Amino acid sequence: MSGVEAEDKNSVKIEVSDLRAGFGKTEVLHGINMKIPSRGVTAIIGPSGCGKSTFIRCINRMHETVPIATTSGAIYMDGENIYSSEVDPVLLRRRVGMVFQKPNPFPNMTIRENVLAGLRLTGSTKAKDLDQVVENALEQAALWDEVKDRLDSPGVGLSGGQQQRLCIARSLAVSPDVLLMDEPCSALDPIATAKVEDLIRTLKEEYCIVIVTHSMQQAARASDKTAFLLMGDLVEFDDTTRLFTGPSDSRTEDYITGKFG
Repeated sequence: MSGVEAEDKNSVKIEVSDLRAGFGKTEVLHGINMKIPSRGVTAIIGPSGCGKSTFIRCINRMHETVPIATTSGAIYMDGENIYSSEVDPVLLRRRVGMVFQKPNPFPNMTIRENVLAGLRLTGSTKAKDLDQVVENALEQAALWDEVKDRLDSPGVGLSGGQQQRLCIARSLAVSPDVLLMDEPCSALDPIATAKVEDLIRTLKEEYCIVIVTHSMQQAARASDKTAFLLMGDLVEFDDTTRLFTGPSDSRTEDYITGKFG
């Protein structure tokens, strides 16, 4: 269970302050300011190349793993600047789980081993009831009933939607504070997409979730707040219902009504 459980869902989990990020001399994000709630789903929308993926990769400091990556400004999590020299990026990434566009279970591992992979990488398996960790994570990922009788089967033997939920279980097993999802349904069929969206709606009661999506329909269905990025600028950030029904910026309205993007 995440430590977020005790927090007010209206409190701020992540505060982004004048975030600028890019590659070499090319700036991709231009001074982003945003306050992301402790619980609920925040969707990041915008056309391709607007900086959505770069933005969430800055939240768990994966952006800096690219040799020519640049970053300035600050991101505060629970009041602490995650870019402080005192913050260990490896430990930060344990607190901030990431689910990628394409399901990526480890190919030579069983379902059980995939769930425990993050814990083993951080050396956190000592003095833990690993069977209970596996069951809890798979339960949270709404996958336990489907795989409980074949935990020692290869993770890659699952369907695409099940693989994505397995990857979510892997992230949940380390008890993160934040869950980032980068186009988690783009490679899935409609039935699998609906299951993942149902899962997201359940998890938001306990976690701060940030999801990048190209689908306006998915943002409207699954998120509580939505941020619209355009060419590296944050154009608008508001409650999802308000942004989709009465956006304050004409560029937002043009995008969500399909005039560009």
